[in-house]
Amino acid sequence: MSEHLDLADYRRRVASMYATLRADPRPTMALVAFRATKDRLFATHPQSPIPAGERAAFRGLSYWRHVPSLRFSVPLEPDPTTSPHDLPRSSGGSYAFSRIGWVTFSVGGTECRLAVYWLEGYGGGIFIPFRDATGGSTSYGGGRYVWDSVKGADLGSEDDRLVIDFNYAYHPSCVYDPHWSCPLALQENWLTIPIEAGERLSPEYLADHDRETT
Repeated sequence: MSEHLDLADYRRRVASMYATLRADPRPTMALVAFRATKDRLFATHPQSPIPAGERAAFRGLSYWRHVPSLRFSVPLEPDPTTSPHDLPRSSGGSYAFSRIGWVTFSVGGTECRLAVYWLEGYGGGIFIPFRDATGGSTSYGGGRYVWDSVKGADLGSEDDRLVIDFNYAYHPSCVYDPHWSCPLALQENWLTIPIEAGERLSPEYLADHDRETT
């Protein structure tokens, strides 16, 4: 198969993974099944973010334990300015987005707010990156993602409310291979508290990169 068809197939499989997840009413079992499916995809697919030479030894991503309280259904608060934003890329340059609104929620009594972006490209799509207090240590300093509807990687919406579940927060592909160029979280989406849920960096990754995760 060509590289382009491989990539199209990979994105189709990611979208299918999330569609199955949204249809599963079992919070804990759904998370277990989702992570197992994603680990298999990373281990076997030709467009996996894991470099080809490392896939045979790949035994799965590292995750924090399920934290049910880190799932939220929150209203999208529209941003009347619809501000244009250029999100920096891991390889340099930027991607064009607009900030279309905000979501607000509380973690352990701390109010948190994240900007919600819209990709200014063909078809568009909602995108929510974030960095938290684990960034640069046990998670990537450039941030993680909780929504990327371009790839179908989201938990969906309920009327005017977005489902934000940090148990599904994930690293951009550039964390595993600099071949990929990924948008990074702007400072307006840096949370001051740790979000110890979703994907984390493995001890092996930290050792290999000498904790250079920023």
